Amino acid sequence: MPVATLMGSAQDGITMQKAHFGLIGLGVMGENLVLNAERNGFSCVVYNRTYAKTEEFLAGRGAGKAIIGSTSLQDFVDKLEKPRRILMMIKAGQAIDDTIATISPYLEEGDLLIDGGNSLYTDTERRVADLESKSFGFIGMGVSGGAKGALEGPSMMPGGTRSAYDAIEGLVRKMAAQVNDGPCVTYIGPGGAGHFVKTVHNGIEYGIEQILAEAYDLMKRSAGMGGIAMADVLAAWNATEELSSFLVEITEVCLRTRDPQDSSDLVEKIVDAAGQKGTGLWTVVSALEMGISVPTIYAALNARVMSSLRSERLQAESVLVAPAPVAIDLGSPADAMAPLQDACVLACIASYAQGMALMVEASKLHDYNLDLSSIAQIWKGGCIIRARLLQRIQDAFTANPGLPNLMVDPWFAEQINRRLPGLRQVVAGAALAGIPVPCLSSSLDYIDSYRSGRLPQNLVQAMRDCFGAHTYERVDQAGSFHTEWLD
Repeated sequence: MPVATLMGSAQDGITMQKAHFGLIGLGVMGENLVLNAERNGFSCVVYNRTYAKTEEFLAGRGAGKAIIGSTSLQDFVDKLEKPRRILMMIKAGQAIDDTIATISPYLEEGDLLIDGGNSLYTDTERRVADLESKSFGFIGMGVSGGAKGALEGPSMMPGGTRSAYDAIEGLVRKMAAQVNDGPCVTYIGPGGAGHFVKTVHNGIEYGIEQILAEAYDLMKRSAGMGGIAMADVLAAWNATEELSSFLVEITEVCLRTRDPQDSSDLVEKIVDAAGQKGTGLWTVVSALEMGISVPTIYAALNARVMSSLRSERLQAESVLVAPAPVAIDLGSPADAMAPLQDACVLACIASYAQGMALMVEASKLHDYNLDLSSIAQIWKGGCIIRARLLQRIQDAFTANPGLPNLMVDPWFAEQINRRLPGLRQVVAGAALAGIPVPCLSSSLDYIDSYRSGRLPQNLVQAMRDCFGAHTYERVDQAGSFHTEWLD
């Protein structure tokens, strides 16, 4: 892919060649991504709705680099070489549609827009169809890794037409995080596939964050451990294949950090009300619509919703009586809290399994032809849920692309069978102690339900037929049946 080089800066007024890559939106992620592109040899032009922000960037982090500014979208487009490659890092929703409508009159056949934000995948489906009909390309690209990942190398999940991806492949492969078996980017699939996979990524992330929060709560409330002691346990977990991950790593950092005012655990000074930006909700709604069970992910979302009821919870605490203190066998710091470690391993496996199962169904429903092995590969670096466990997930779907659920892969099945007593012990103890563990308990229910050859929904079907004549099927005869239950 050719790389244009700038011959000067906007301030210099020196004649310059057209820039290779354009960015709209100079928020933290946008700035870091354009600096990433420039570092990898791609000259850039940037546009921000407020030109003062553009000037500030060019005088600061963008100074001395092959990056120029633009005062309007027409000026921005005119400074790009053809065919134009434009990344939008702006708020999802109407802002994307408004920007597309404003910039479209300046675009020409073959130009390509990329939405790098967290957009709803059905919105991306619509935009791909609309822009491709006008001979423009459109890519919906999930980007994960936070601000640091955007600068140093994120995981990127681009979806759209294959030809549109081919037009940016040389750029994104250089910008992406690099792991042993390649860059953390691949063509995900048509339409909104890229944004759907990013949504699922975030759902899995919700699950793992809540799992680690529950482990912290148990160690604090049941074992009476302080931040440093808990951080030491997390450090031991991060040294294992099963839990080594970016999220465990930063949890250890959070638990070790002291309040500069009094040297106490800083995490204890933070208000216990968590926000959510929508992707977790989209994951759960998509799962409900597609008929896929994601209880661990749903429990994590619901835990954030419950946390937002802080004033109500504080009032209820004085009215609803807690059980008498009960000792929970979580293990000891010397054995890295082995039962609790087992519980967290299995809950994390459940979160990944639910996300992968949801992608399997979406692939069938929307003809995405998702390659789950490749998706696991690009999540191994750069992104928030990067973990050593993803190599095992990659291996599982490489060995069996039609794997119905990650839990029945031989390696994962062995983990579940060996660690299940620890998960049961922790969940049972938490229930007796009155300590909420929504993700751990939902994960146990998920595993127990999935391994049960017969569930009690036969009675549900009987009740439905009894009150509504909905009919039922029998295990011993083919066809649909109805019984006059109330005669």
